[in-house]
Amino acid sequence: MRMYLSSFRTGDQPAEMLALLPRTAPTDVAVVVNAVDALSDEERRLAVEREFEAMSGLGLRPVEVDLRTFFGRPSTEIADTLSRFPLVWVRGGNVFVLRQAMARSGADRALTDLLRQDAFVYAGYSAGACVLAPDLHGLELCDDPKEVRTAYGDEARWDGLGILDHVVVPHIDSPGHPESEILGAVADRYRAEDTAHRTLRDGQALVIDGDGDPRVC
Repeated sequence: MRMYLSSFRTGDQPAEMLALLPRTAPTDVAVVVNAVDALSDEERRLAVEREFEAMSGLGLRPVEVDLRTFFGRPSTEIADTLSRFPLVWVRGGNVFVLRQAMARSGADRALTDLLRQDAFVYAGYSAGACVLAPDLHGLELCDDPKEVRTAYGDEARWDGLGILDHVVVPHIDSPGHPESEILGAVADRYRAEDTAHRTLRDGQALVIDGDGDPRVC
């Protein structure tokens, strides 16, 4: 399993993400921005452009994979699509919106299975890392679960993908980020409740490469 989980955007050392790719891998990258589906169409379009610019700046060829186009279709379709890419980049936003998009498209099961097969690198930031936790309780202090209804007309789910055995809490001690203070409160709550978690400040990323110990860069 190979993962690059950043606090904010590509972090300070995106070369660590690229190093997880095989030397002979194509440079295509699937870009998933469904965490911002509750925003207006124009805001969402700008979010896509921002991620495309970031990936292109690293020498990658970004292709949006919009999970909404897979809603109600067989889960094999999203699995087949994602498996064509050596890298899947998942943008931050609202973790509950992202979780529901993954559930309705079948991407939750596909991502879990493909990661266990080491089929690609999973990378992303903020909500893209948070959604991997066993459980999303506590993150409602930062992300509004009601945005799931705005985006899709559904109620929020509270289970994470369970790929990690802990919660990633981004933007800690990052005064330039508007959510830094509230996520500090989330981390305090996890400590008080003895909930397994790992904090990242903006610029940092958690790197997982096979069976080795995860490391922060």
